[in-house]
Amino acid sequence: MYRPGARHREPKEIFPLMRTVTLYLRELRARFLTVSVLPVILAVAVARHETGRWDPLLAVLTLAGAALLHLGANTINDWFDHRSGNDVINVDFASPFTGGSRLIQEGLISPRGVLALSLSLMAAACAVGAALTVMRGPLILLFGAVGMLLGILYTEPRAILAGRGLGELAILAAFGLIAVGAYWVQTGTVTAQGIVAPLPLALLTTAIIIINEFQDMRADGATGKRTLVVRLGGAKGAVLFAAVMLGSYLPTVAGVAAGIMPRWTLLGLASLPLAARAIAVAASSYDDPRRMAPANAATILCHLATGIALTAVYLIV
Repeated sequence: MYRPGARHREPKEIFPLMRTVTLYLRELRARFLTVSVLPVILAVAVARHETGRWDPLLAVLTLAGAALLHLGANTINDWFDHRSGNDVINVDFASPFTGGSRLIQEGLISPRGVLALSLSLMAAACAVGAALTVMRGPLILLFGAVGMLLGILYTEPRAILAGRGLGELAILAAFGLIAVGAYWVQTGTVTAQGIVAPLPLALLTTAIIIINEFQDMRADGATGKRTLVVRLGGAKGAVLFAAVMLGSYLPTVAGVAAGIMPRWTLLGLASLPLAARAIAVAASSYDDPRRMAPANAATILCHLATGIALTAVYLIV
């Protein structure tokens, strides 16, 4: 209770640990983990649908490995983009979708702290990979090593796949491998359905990367990070985005038509209105970073809705 004449004391920070945890969750961009977690869950559901069984421990370890690799890639990309000056000059970013976590730029976490966090996450991913190798054999090392390398080389200055117009393909390959690897861990083999069923999510992840490049376009171009959107320009970049978004539905349609996937997986097309919304915003606002934010959000929601629909079908039918 306040008493007149009482000596005023500055309030103390009651939960410093909570504040630190909150900052590091922002740095990790953990809210976007669905992008890597959903392909694993879908792959496990496909494996269970085909074989009639699944291994919960292997599924949990695979989820942990995929999440750690994803978070490690997020943080190492923040570090690389800080060193290149990209995030420093980026004034068109649409938080939380583009421009990195901004914590280095805000002085809340040091570059060294971000690098240490990234290396710790990747070391933890390697430990999970070692456990899976013991349980399932050395081939899992190939899936993990390729995924980790693609995540690092995406913005590593000497490789900078993103700057060579190869970043989008790298993302497609990395997130495609996540699902195929998860399926292989469960079954010890790879089937047509194990490849085709999760492919829409890999394409939608690529679409997320492309739509995020619009707000970063000026900063990317100024620092030599010549993504496909930088190379094509806004108008043609919007056409590319639309092609990838709509193309993400083709594997499901083709899989059902070829008898590879159950007919009920066509429910994955229920996310088309979200795709249409994102495409429409990109087509009309590609040169206005602020007005593009609804397209970023709709693309992520489209990935989420598609992944949930496909997974539900494989768990039920």
